Amino acid sequence: MNGAGGNSGGIGHFFTGLIMMCGGFYLLLNAITVTTNFGLSSRLYSVNALGTNFGITGGTVMLPFIFGIGLIFYNSRNILGWLLSIGSITALIFGVISSVRFSLRTMTSYDLIVILVLAVGGLGLFLRSLKAIDAKYS
Repeated sequence: MNGAGGNSGGIGHFFTGLIMMCGGFYLLLNAITVTTNFGLSSRLYSVNALGTNFGITGGTVMLPFIFGIGLIFYNSRNILGWLLSIGSITALIFGVISSVRFSLRTMTSYDLIVILVLAVGGLGLFLRSLKAIDAKYS
């Protein structure tokens, strides 16, 4: 009879590792706080030109988008309208993603060690169950 993954690895290791891994990664992801300072008036990009520093905000990125949408509705084959719209949305998405901050909540070292042992130990057991076990070890 074959074990997990069609190999001779143990089914017990598979489920134990899967449960440990799921629990550990759940606790790890639950301990991460995600914050952002994005707003239509917040600075997404900075441009240095002519000795001054210009800030490009989310609202500034929306202006070419509005003109692009207008051009697309006027003539859907207008390449400039599509370029303005797609470029603006791309810049907005990258600006939002770059403004996201991840931080780990305050916890004791014991909590962090338990989380890491569950996550990484479970991953190790899970992967070990997928490889074949030699007959001399069983």
